[in-house]
Amino acid sequence: MHSTSAAVAGAVTFLWLGMVLAISFLEAPLKFRAPGVTIPIGLGIGRMVFRALNLAEAVLAVAVVAAVATGGPSAAVVTLTAIAVAVLAGQLGVVRPRLNRRSDAVLAGEDPALHRSRAHLYYVALEVVKVLALLALGCVVLAG
Repeated sequence: MHSTSAAVAGAVTFLWLGMVLAISFLEAPLKFRAPGVTIPIGLGIGRMVFRALNLAEAVLAVAVVAAVATGGPSAAVVTLTAIAVAVLAGQLGVVRPRLNRRSDAVLAGEDPALHRSRAHLYYVALEVVKVLALLALGCVVLAG
């Protein structure tokens, strides 16, 4: 990749990675351990935080794609970019709507233990895949 495109792609990729790690793997699990945070309050906070994170991710994904597209990327860079963007698209288009329906039900008073949803597990698994893809992408573009 051209040096400017690689620098931009690397910087934006690592910014995206840092945001995902901070929110998905620190904020999300810790908020439910804070004193006085009930499941409905935690869900309400989580929905707002993840809505903002996902919007930021979409913007960062566009920036990464643009930087990669203008830089004469290798096949590895194209593949890793495609994986990260596809995972985000899957999270936003498939998993998040299921999570929203589930949190709507809990916020409406349904007992959270009544019907367990696997959507959260799918989202976390996709987050792990996305983190690995972003880490590899950032390393590959900066290694040149």
